[in-house]
Amino acid sequence: MEGSPIPVLTVPTAPYEDQRPAGGGGLRRPTSLFEGQRNYLPNFIQSVLSSIDLRDRQGCTMVVGSDGRYFSKTATEIVVQMAAANGIGRLIIGQNGILSTPAVSCIIRKIKAAGGIILTASHCPGGPGGEFGVKFNVANGGPAPDVVSDKIYQISKTIEEYAICPDLRIDLSRLGRQEFDLENKFKPFRVEIVDPVDIYLNLLRTVLDFHAIKSLLTGPSQLKIRVDAMHGVMGPYVRKVLCDELGAPANSAINCVPLEDFGGQHPDPNLTYATTLLEAMKGGEYGFGAAFDADGDRYMILGQNGFFVSPSDSLAIIAANLSCIPYFRQMGIRGFGRSMPTSTALDRVAKSMKVPVYEIPAGWRFFSNLMDSGRCNLCGEESFGTGSDHLREKDGLWAVLVWLSIIAARKQSVEEIVRDHWAKFGRHYYCRFDYEGLDPKTTYYIMRDLEALVTDKSFIGQQFAVGSHVYSVAKTDSFEYVDPVDGTVTKKQGLRIIFSDASRLIFRLSSSSGVRATLRLYAESYERDPSGHDQEPQAVLSPLIAIALKISQIHERTGRRGPTVIT
Repeated sequence: MEGSPIPVLTVPTAPYEDQRPAGGGGLRRPTSLFEGQRNYLPNFIQSVLSSIDLRDRQGCTMVVGSDGRYFSKTATEIVVQMAAANGIGRLIIGQNGILSTPAVSCIIRKIKAAGGIILTASHCPGGPGGEFGVKFNVANGGPAPDVVSDKIYQISKTIEEYAICPDLRIDLSRLGRQEFDLENKFKPFRVEIVDPVDIYLNLLRTVLDFHAIKSLLTGPSQLKIRVDAMHGVMGPYVRKVLCDELGAPANSAINCVPLEDFGGQHPDPNLTYATTLLEAMKGGEYGFGAAFDADGDRYMILGQNGFFVSPSDSLAIIAANLSCIPYFRQMGIRGFGRSMPTSTALDRVAKSMKVPVYEIPAGWRFFSNLMDSGRCNLCGEESFGTGSDHLREKDGLWAVLVWLSIIAARKQSVEEIVRDHWAKFGRHYYCRFDYEGLDPKTTYYIMRDLEALVTDKSFIGQQFAVGSHVYSVAKTDSFEYVDPVDGTVTKKQGLRIIFSDASRLIFRLSSSSGVRATLRLYAESYERDPSGHDQEPQAVLSPLIAIALKISQIHERTGRRGPTVIT
């Protein structure tokens, strides 16, 4: 600390009406809005900080990280300046502002911080023409629950001023402590720049068998792997954990330099966008492939020759093989959780293990109560996210290391493990069709009319004939979740049609971005007979899709000929 104390200013502002956080996903908008609209970011940061009770906020510790996307450095500086002015005592920030979402959750829990602010728009594109986001995680390390998000939104609608120290400057590149003397503050404001990987790596060492994984990657029967960080936050983690710690050759990792625009690519680990990895795996040289999204909480698994493991299958297979993981051998298996749209493959595993399954709305925040109460210690979503109660976030690298642990224990390839699982439990054919960038009013009316149709009593028992297939409606509803811990009710979380053969159709609006709407259509069909396990998912599901399009009229009402993305 040098010179005179840094002044704390109060800046007048006016509220914006569109700063409702999308549940645990935080506020996600076009970067141009954050960058160009006067006080747009400070308004939301002040609303987040003001949502923390004043007694809890004064002198507390918070964690700040980003996925490195465009505008992150400017936004980090603003967050620091405002945290200081609002009485936060200490900030823990990753070097160069970089921290994966799982690492933020890890550090919050490790140091018992009051919460964390993550600057990310998850798997959305970056750059000036991309998206930016601000996510708030609470003291348990998990995404803000709806009651907190609602409080933030209410504050944002009436905000008149924000507090900031505009002259406060930090060096994000320099590891260690930096202290600042502020006007009218009795204690200095402290910023600690930490290695983005170390604390998280130490946790992984305690929950996984690193020796077994290292033997797999370096031993005489070395498994050749290919891991794509997609120019997001995971580059330093992949290098330090998989290469430096576990011995994978340096050239196993690609696209490991975090870039503000993710190299002009969409940092979304699926078959549509992770094409560099997919092409490399199709060559047959590598036995295991993985990709991560921008902030490191989502992942994709590929086997040799590009064999794709769907997220729902990945979750079920991990559940069936938890005995390979030291953490679960020690802690036991208390329960599983999945989002409602995720396939029911997990349910069949749970039934065989006599373990309860909790079906929740989409959004990781709903798992936190279950894990905090000890009801559940493995959770997953069809949107390429899996995690356990070692954190309160989905954790892409943890899931990849779990897969490597299973391969090491079973001494089988990815494809062999998946096919063995199908032979034992049956195969759940599954696809998600995303209609992105739609007019919100159009999607509202589509969902309103669909709900009226499918929840009418006369819809039960209706039969739909498509080719040689006849589907009979057994059950329909507008999904609603009652939290078994606190009784909180969450309504209108998607429309479900369940047929007599257990096939499912689901329609759901995504709330991750408030500018344009995304309508998601999910289809699932179960096949017990092993002779039917080698079909293309879209071919198997085409009769269901035909029914969905007929009753929803999506193409006619949106002018679209097909979905934007199929996963």
